[in-house]
Amino acid sequence: MKQFINEKETVVTDAIDGIVGSSGGLLTKLDGFPHIKVVVRTDWDKSKVALVSGGGSGHEPAHAGFVGQGMLTAAVCGDVFASPSLDAVLAGILAVTGKAGCLLIVKNYTGDRLNFGLAAERARAFGLKVNMVIVDDDAALPHLFQQRGLAGALFVHKIAGALVEAGENLESVTAAAQRVIDSAATIGMSLDTCSIPGSPKDDRIALGKAELGLGIHGESGVEQVIYTNARDAMAMVVDKLAAIITDGPNVVLLNNLGGTTDLEMEVLANELLSSKISKQFQYIIGPARLMTSLDMRGFSVSLLPVKDSDILALNTSCAPSAWPGLRAVQSTELIPLPDGLKPVLPLATGHPSRRELIERCCNIFIASTADLNALDAKSGDGDTGSTLATASRALIGSLDRLPLADMTQLYRAIGLELSQTMGGSSGILLAIFFAAAGDASSSGRGIIGALNAGLERVQEVGGAQVGDRTLIDALRPALDALPEGIAAAASAARLGANFTATIVQAKAGRATYISPDQLRGHNDPGAEAVARLFEQLV
Repeated sequence: MKQFINEKETVVTDAIDGIVGSSGGLLTKLDGFPHIKVVVRTDWDKSKVALVSGGGSGHEPAHAGFVGQGMLTAAVCGDVFASPSLDAVLAGILAVTGKAGCLLIVKNYTGDRLNFGLAAERARAFGLKVNMVIVDDDAALPHLFQQRGLAGALFVHKIAGALVEAGENLESVTAAAQRVIDSAATIGMSLDTCSIPGSPKDDRIALGKAELGLGIHGESGVEQVIYTNARDAMAMVVDKLAAIITDGPNVVLLNNLGGTTDLEMEVLANELLSSKISKQFQYIIGPARLMTSLDMRGFSVSLLPVKDSDILALNTSCAPSAWPGLRAVQSTELIPLPDGLKPVLPLATGHPSRRELIERCCNIFIASTADLNALDAKSGDGDTGSTLATASRALIGSLDRLPLADMTQLYRAIGLELSQTMGGSSGILLAIFFAAAGDASSSGRGIIGALNAGLERVQEVGGAQVGDRTLIDALRPALDALPEGIAAAASAARLGANFTATIVQAKAGRATYISPDQLRGHNDPGAEAVARLFEQLV
């Protein structure tokens, strides 16, 4: 798999240099590359309790991305998914610890426990006060003797960091960190495994499956489950947490495991906020990339029951930009549409034949979704079918309020509906088409005249003509032939649509950016949609 790295052996040190170099002088590193990889604050004066965390790399922005005022003092970085060395941890402790002492925040993995634990012993031999807490928030295996440390570590980093900034001593900070650890719970799900630099990808998750209850080092989850959609995926995660969540107040943290798009995370956030436990959490952190697993296409949800002091600590400002902040979960009131954009309220809706025709046209587009998308993928972004289907479903849903008995108002109402529900240039052009048809109808022109007026306005505004490889190549001949009947219009539309496959230089639309070789032999998807519409109306 292609990745933006140089050599796998230097990926972590190169990344650390990038973090430090782009920090604006807030971060630096200890001399000792490549064996000692420690990121530290430049403003640290050792007068307060030091917070040191870390572990294997590949979880970015954790851990180095959370070094800064209000969170960690230093992060000790190992190679990808590998614990840092004893010397590296010890170097980090010695570099930042003063008389106030140091707290090590360690996730519950054997290598991390051993190296951080032994480094703490060595540091104590130097006369330093060093405590250590072990984060074990994994709720997927509640009966396992050693649960893994997951994204719940971020609760500890932030709350302990706020207490440090407030001047609390080592004992108080340690006690608060341990209390948070004892209460936090996390469970995750992924659709795919991660891509470790320099290693072949593990394809263990079968098509149509997802892995539930997995860790952050590419290891297998507790079980593979059937994946259907985001709602069901979040429901499975929530089911695991519902058994342990308290009445509140609770904070929920929605974490991107690395490769999930922001669009998907927002969908997952919506499902989480409408889930059966949504009333039991009052605050949310994320969705954001916090504790990732390289490019894993998954997410995790962490819960923490909180006191007022925890809410204050989580909400206190801090320097690391990777921290997304704490927000209250609350409902909002919808803002009414401005005048002129509100749905048309008809004086009369009755006209069964027109209703049937509109619904029939919409269903033709919906049934053609996959074919039109596939055709558009050869000359555009592959969404013509989906765009038409979305608008068609919305139009079907509005039939009860469309003024079916009045053609002038019907044209205008369809144009308004499409302007709100159909995206891209297609939506606005069709809105213009029907608005102009409505104007022509109000002037006494019949159906064919009104439709021709609509097309003329579209050509005037959009600039496309016959031969430019657009839907006009099918729609113009279809309307010209329409006085002879639907069958004649369908035949003309088909000839026009098929002719677009011979046009290898588009003059309008996204196809203008496509090479002739990619266009040759493929109908324009808009023209094809018009031809299919007329053909299936015969």
